[in-house]
Amino acid sequence: MPEAKDTLLRLFSLLRLIPEYPRYSTTPTLHEKLRDRGFYVDLRTVQRDLQRLSGPFSLIDEEEGGRKQWSHAKNAPLDLRDMEPATALALYLAEGHLKNLLPQSVLDLLGPQFNKARSYLGELGENSLAQWAQCVRTLPNGKALQPAEVSPAVWQETSTALLERKQLLVSYLSRSKAEAKQLLIHPAGMVSRHSISYLIASVDGYQDLRQFALHRIQQAECLSKPARERPDFEINNYIRQDLNTAAPIEQVELVADVAPQIAWLLGETPLSPEQSLEPLPDSDWQRLRAKVPDDQETLWWVFGLGENVRVLEPSHWATNVQSRAAKVKALYAR
Repeated sequence: MPEAKDTLLRLFSLLRLIPEYPRYSTTPTLHEKLRDRGFYVDLRTVQRDLQRLSGPFSLIDEEEGGRKQWSHAKNAPLDLRDMEPATALALYLAEGHLKNLLPQSVLDLLGPQFNKARSYLGELGENSLAQWAQCVRTLPNGKALQPAEVSPAVWQETSTALLERKQLLVSYLSRSKAEAKQLLIHPAGMVSRHSISYLIASVDGYQDLRQFALHRIQQAECLSKPARERPDFEINNYIRQDLNTAAPIEQVELVADVAPQIAWLLGETPLSPEQSLEPLPDSDWQRLRAKVPDDQETLWWVFGLGENVRVLEPSHWATNVQSRAAKVKALYAR
């Protein structure tokens, strides 16, 4: 019985290794890939296996340079093709990284591919790719919040409208007004930031682009009417200049004194391409100078350093940090 089971597993693995037409794999190549998966049989056995499988599974064979090569017929009734090793490893590692970035509805759609990648690597046994997957992990920088829950129906309608460039009718819950409002919007792009996904769109009758958090869309309907064209929209430029800000973001020079551990960190992972660190006299602290965007995200990062930084410039940042520190002190003094 164990021998019959091993033969069945070998035949199944062999079927999965054969590409779909018009791609082909030679018998020696398939033999080598089987050995990588722990099936140590001779080339003649693989040749017999292929002949046995060619009829029931509609395999195509042809001669190329004196060697026989094999392919699955196009649109074969059973999809038994294997994924590439690099693809499986990339999906395996990406799953851990994406689970805190994408809505659950999107992860559910990707679930079969993630499962297939895990199954593939599990079958490799002692193969180096399987060992790599067991030794490598990705971790977010800082504390990652759980992704905001997005309705699968909302995701389906929203992504369809964006993909097909159609108008979208939504019931949107405004955080400022705490009530849902019916809006007809024209999608332009989508951004996943930390644990929230935003639809970038304009409201019908207005030209300006706004961000709509997907988890605040309570209902959505993709309409048949085409959305307004935005030939001037370029998502990378929008992220750099307009995301969560009313005016274009300027670059400023950050000048600050930083503690030794922060100086060490920034020496290895600079805050920006234009950065310098100079030792301060009679101190183990260093003077940081860096060109950074004048935005809330960078300011929050600076404020998060707490007692390990003293901001000197720009002056409005120094004032902001001092004001927040005073508020924190007052809060704990109550």
